[in-house]
Amino acid sequence: MQARKKYVLLTVCACCWLLLVYWGGIQVRLLRLLGQPRTEDVRLWPEWADQELLLGFADLEELQADELAGESPQQRRQAWSGIYRDGRCRMETCFDFSRCRGRDGFRVYVYPPEKGERISESYRKILASIAESRYHTSDPREACLFVLGIDTLDRDQLSAQYVPNVDERIRGYPLWNDGRNHLIFNLYSGTWPNYTEDLGFRVGQAILAKASLNVEHFRPGFDVSIPLFSKDHPQKGGERGWLERNSVPPRRKYLLMFKGKRYLTGIGSDTRNALHHIHNGKDIVSLTTCRHGKDWEKHKDGRCDHDNLEYERYDYQELLHNSTFCLVPRGRRLGSFRFLESLQAACIPVLLSNGWELPFSDVIQWNQAVIEGDERLLLQVPTTVHAVDDEKVLALRQRTQLLWDAYFSSVDKIVLTTLEIIKDRVFSYVSRNKLMWNALPGGLLVLPEYSTHLAHFPFYYLSQGMSPGQEFTAVIHAVSPLVSQSQPIMRLLQVVSKSKYCSQIIILWNSEKPPPARSKWPPMPVPLTVMDGRKKTTSRFLPHVAIETEAVLSLDEDTVLLTSEVNFAFLVWRSFPERIVGYPPRSHFWDPVKRVWGYTSKWTNEYSIVLTGAAFYHRYYHHLFSQYLPPSLRALVDHTSNCEDILMNFLVSSVTHLPPIKVAQRKQHKEAASPQGAKNAPWSNPEHFTQRQECVNAFASWFGYMPLVHSQLRLDPVLFRDQVSVLRKKYKDLERA
Repeated sequence: MQARKKYVLLTVCACCWLLLVYWGGIQVRLLRLLGQPRTEDVRLWPEWADQELLLGFADLEELQADELAGESPQQRRQAWSGIYRDGRCRMETCFDFSRCRGRDGFRVYVYPPEKGERISESYRKILASIAESRYHTSDPREACLFVLGIDTLDRDQLSAQYVPNVDERIRGYPLWNDGRNHLIFNLYSGTWPNYTEDLGFRVGQAILAKASLNVEHFRPGFDVSIPLFSKDHPQKGGERGWLERNSVPPRRKYLLMFKGKRYLTGIGSDTRNALHHIHNGKDIVSLTTCRHGKDWEKHKDGRCDHDNLEYERYDYQELLHNSTFCLVPRGRRLGSFRFLESLQAACIPVLLSNGWELPFSDVIQWNQAVIEGDERLLLQVPTTVHAVDDEKVLALRQRTQLLWDAYFSSVDKIVLTTLEIIKDRVFSYVSRNKLMWNALPGGLLVLPEYSTHLAHFPFYYLSQGMSPGQEFTAVIHAVSPLVSQSQPIMRLLQVVSKSKYCSQIIILWNSEKPPPARSKWPPMPVPLTVMDGRKKTTSRFLPHVAIETEAVLSLDEDTVLLTSEVNFAFLVWRSFPERIVGYPPRSHFWDPVKRVWGYTSKWTNEYSIVLTGAAFYHRYYHHLFSQYLPPSLRALVDHTSNCEDILMNFLVSSVTHLPPIKVAQRKQHKEAASPQGAKNAPWSNPEHFTQRQECVNAFASWFGYMPLVHSQLRLDPVLFRDQVSVLRKKYKDLERA
């Protein structure tokens, strides 16, 4: 028994000794390994059997080289946190909501630039867009949000646009308060060779509206990612997208294209150096060039000459117009000009920019417009785009056009989208939902102050399976004093009130004399309300609380209509509730000699305006007219007592991108002197027509483009003018003299 215990004890001791030797030896080797100097040669890669193929991607020395060897991830994070110390900022913690609760609500103040301040063209456009917006204020006490007068767009220290000493200057602002309630715009950050997101000054609690934002540094619900745009990007309007309405088949000549710079070294070079592998010269065209920069020839490799020759064979604009998908790889920074170019061209962007927080990602559903790839899986991109069916291709291309037209076609839209996103955060209880942002006509034209319910807007009836209401409110614009019971307005009241769809009649009294007593007006089967128009022409389009129906019938006091004409026009409007539907048409044209827009009342087969002297439209346009349009345009209308109908047509066409609809009418409405030569008739003034010409050009200048759309469509009742018995027709009176 004793011997057995000795053997067991010896065995245990031997095992412990062996374990001690084994683990001790490993630790010694690890210590030796860790103690080796860092200058020791790195172990070479294995000798691959197909080593010659690897050279097509990169040299072994290049793969082993560490671009950021002098800066560890921890050091980069520390540098970032040194500038963005409030990296966990949210609206609830870094924004003073009390500044936005006053009578003025959401107002934006721009610090005046100092004398001799250098401001880039792009930043000048941003400041001009804010100054012309309905949110601008010149009084900082009214402001909810502040924008720097210092140009912070380009923070690359090697750039000629770089502004030094920003940190010291912004701390001198008495309202800076560590950036709280401030908005900072930036397009370029960092410099060679790493192009970090260093802005060169402490942002603090300011909101960043920044291009090429990295998801690691993006503060959700606080910062705003904006697109990278060039200095030539238009301030207003912008070009329309390139997709034609009847673009069938949806695929183009080339499946996939890219044409751009190739970086030989540095950040962003990995992806662009490999793009030539997917080029086949047939349905996939992927072209890069080394010919950029001052000393590109010093760094060129064996592929540069061949790439440069192939690069010159193709025209970039032709590729954009004829490609279904466009590669959008990262450059030195995450963003790229090609992103906006692809959207405009209806060329579906295929993103190769890992970690990029896409523009306006808080509100835009980008999965419906782009394909997000992975820089590390470049060779899978051709297979991915081949697998997208035609129906999906058409849907993606249509979505690119919606987003381009709604948010990206001008600096104005980019800036206003940024402000509207912040405003929705400040007033979250009255904000747009995702559908409003991602469906026509876009979030900028859907004002949540009017309503947050989709059913209250004219754009969503079809998508929501709803129909507009079955009654309308007639609004009559009265400028002549009531002196006789035989005046045109008295007959008009009788005609309109007989319509079975009429809910009420409102008279906007804009005459110099006070309105007559209720007893002077004829008895009617519907309620009649007389309201003070405050002697302003634009009062007919103010959002009057008394208007309870969705449909509004706008009428001049001397309009001549039949009840059947009113009924037919209303039924047509119910099928097109987002448009103006009415009778008197007018048109615009471009005068190539004078290089101005012209206005004509000639009776032709084409029109682009339906006068609101006899027209139906949705009451939401009253709110849009008074809240969206600038006070300067409304002041122009009130000053001339003219052009309010043209301005309403501009507004509605800019929202719908569609023309108004003309319906059949028994009599023609012409801008000419009345038979009695009434002095009150607006067209009796010889300057009336000249003013309307000037208005068309003034409105086009503010919109930045011509929104009016020509049409040759006229909707008539069934059997209208057909050679059949009148008794078989529903609207008999329309054909009787």
